[in-house]
Amino acid sequence: MYYSNGNYEAFAHPRKPAGADLKSAWLTGSGLASLAAAAFLIRDGQISGERIHILEESDLPGGACDGAKVPDLGFVIRGGREMEDHYECLWDLFRSIPSLEIEGASVLDEFYWLNKDDPNYSMNRATIKCGESLNTRNTFAISDEGALELMQLFLTPDRKLYNKTIDDVFDDEVYDSNFWLYWQTMFAFEKWHSALEMKLYLQRFIHHIGGLPDLSALKFTKYNQYESLILPLVSYLKANGVKFEYGVRVENVLFKYTGTKRFAHKLVLDRHGLKSVQELNENDLVFVTNGSCTDSSALGDNDHAPEVKVHSGEGPSWQLWKNIAVQDRDLGRPEKFCGDINATRWESATVTLLDDKIVPYIKKICGRDPYAGKVVTGGIVSVKDSNWLLSWTFNRQPHFKAQPEGQLVGWIYGLYVNEPGNYVKKPMAECTGREICMEWLYHLGVPTDEIEKLASESASTIPCMMPYVTAFFMPREAGDRPDVVPQGCVNFAFLGQFAETVRDTIFTTEYSVRTAMEAVYKLLDIERGVPEVYGSVYDIRRLLNASSKLLDGKKLTEMKLPIVYKLALHASLDKFKGTVIEDLLKDYHLID
Repeated sequence: MYYSNGNYEAFAHPRKPAGADLKSAWLTGSGLASLAAAAFLIRDGQISGERIHILEESDLPGGACDGAKVPDLGFVIRGGREMEDHYECLWDLFRSIPSLEIEGASVLDEFYWLNKDDPNYSMNRATIKCGESLNTRNTFAISDEGALELMQLFLTPDRKLYNKTIDDVFDDEVYDSNFWLYWQTMFAFEKWHSALEMKLYLQRFIHHIGGLPDLSALKFTKYNQYESLILPLVSYLKANGVKFEYGVRVENVLFKYTGTKRFAHKLVLDRHGLKSVQELNENDLVFVTNGSCTDSSALGDNDHAPEVKVHSGEGPSWQLWKNIAVQDRDLGRPEKFCGDINATRWESATVTLLDDKIVPYIKKICGRDPYAGKVVTGGIVSVKDSNWLLSWTFNRQPHFKAQPEGQLVGWIYGLYVNEPGNYVKKPMAECTGREICMEWLYHLGVPTDEIEKLASESASTIPCMMPYVTAFFMPREAGDRPDVVPQGCVNFAFLGQFAETVRDTIFTTEYSVRTAMEAVYKLLDIERGVPEVYGSVYDIRRLLNASSKLLDGKKLTEMKLPIVYKLALHASLDKFKGTVIEDLLKDYHLID
């Protein structure tokens, strides 16, 4: 496998790999990573779909990319997916998946046209004092000292950040800024999360720093991610004969060794409660999604709080990874990620507005008509003075194809689930859907004497506690996440958010698809390069633009720098006079 960029590789069609007609594939789970791997096996590996088996424990595909009308509850979305231009592998996949909405178009075409016609941006990124705009003026409001802390993290080698937390590298100079409010709520980072992951995010999305304050960096699907992404992909796979088997739990993958080569030779399965073993040979390719951010999620309802029924480290996806990892140290260390539910959980809630009584408060904050079928909030609205650090969003409506006319479906989440609410006075983790809705309505500015009635009669709210939702952000070091294709493996690969690939960032659809592409290309030796992660971190124009935006237009010479830095800056600027570097600094408003 090798990485590539440019049109030469992007538009090439690989020839059929040697032995492809003999290969079969077994994929555990039907999340985006598994579905993408199956699609790459067909499109680029040219393996017959009839020889591809997707084994799924639940009764629906999609994994964390969900969205459903749950019987006796209503519409449920555990989370949303934010996308951007440079998800190179995601768009490489969906250019080949036919749209279910527009005849003759791909899912990429459909998505591209939608976001051209209706570009995303927020008109009010944050509120305070019960619905008043925080009025950030799209500034980062970070001190010079805070900006230097960010720069220091940006330049720190990975190895020096192993097992360090964000709190180890930042202080109040960063935490007190608008930058941290935007960053923490958009990506769901906590201070005890990985400083290494924070750094990787900074580098990966440096080209979008200027779009953080108004979320213009983001793009969204027309409907929820299940209907807009998963259903077209599943339809494509089924049309190509891929076999989906539901009610099947993969409990272990057993290996045998021949010299330096490692073969997956058995799958240990539980089919509807019956134990069985699937024997494998070297032509059987095995793809395992190790770990899951939505494992053991618990739903509540309007009258009941969610009840999580697992302890730290428990859950089917984690147990599978543990069973695999115990066989060899280079198969990862799952306990680093799933060992502390209190550090990895937060809660979301799907709110369905049953009439138009709450809509004026939403409209006042977002400045748009939610019924117009276009961008509504433009991403999350964060409530700065919320004890739960509540954020909420309404995407384009209808958010579900089956949504009744006149209803709106939105999403709420809170990062501090153990804190008592400002209005409800209970921890979010203990609240019913109605109580979460009441807290949200309070922060919208609904008069307190109307809150309870509106939460009961004008809305239905389904909470979801996810004990492992930010497990992949836990501090780590090299080897904690196994390589996509571990050393010596000839028919086995890991997929998804807990597999290790170069430079990309987890908690994204791109990461799932990238690991799938790498796994398929590596095991089949496909003669086409995997698109490399977009190189904005190496583009001086992107770096200068990000610096200018982060400084809110302040010139480099206006920064309050330590004397050593100031002398070095002026010496450098003197050397740059009359060069293209001086021109670049002027173009990006960093010097006069």
